Amino acid sequence: MSSAVGSAVLDVLEEDKCQENCVDTGTYMLKELAKVRDEFQIVGDVRGKGLMIGLELVTDKETRNPLPADQVGDVWEDMKDMGVLVGKGGLYGTALRIKPPMCITKEDADFGVAILRKALQNHKEKNGL
Repeated sequence: MSSAVGSAVLDVLEEDKCQENCVDTGTYMLKELAKVRDEFQIVGDVRGKGLMIGLELVTDKETRNPLPADQVGDVWEDMKDMGVLVGKGGLYGTALRIKPPMCITKEDADFGVAILRKALQNHKEKNGL
């Protein structure tokens, strides 16, 4: 029974072109997030492949010192309150883990990036940066 379910899932992934969507939308998101990195001093790095994306939050781009955990939490909570869920991880817990579903659209990606940008702007204003 489980083999039939697994086979059916693989068929749907192929029919819906989910893997192609991951490549296309993931590349699009990485490019959009690179613009966010260039816009905000606290975004030290954006990296990933497909829809597995990490965004590193730092106090300074040159030194790459990790942003304090409470400030990372503020950005994370702000995004959550605006309707976008991301994970936290990394050695110091300062990386935002962006792992949307395989069916994400470019419009969904734009929404997520806009929310991230707003949360970072809120952080900047709150901390006088």
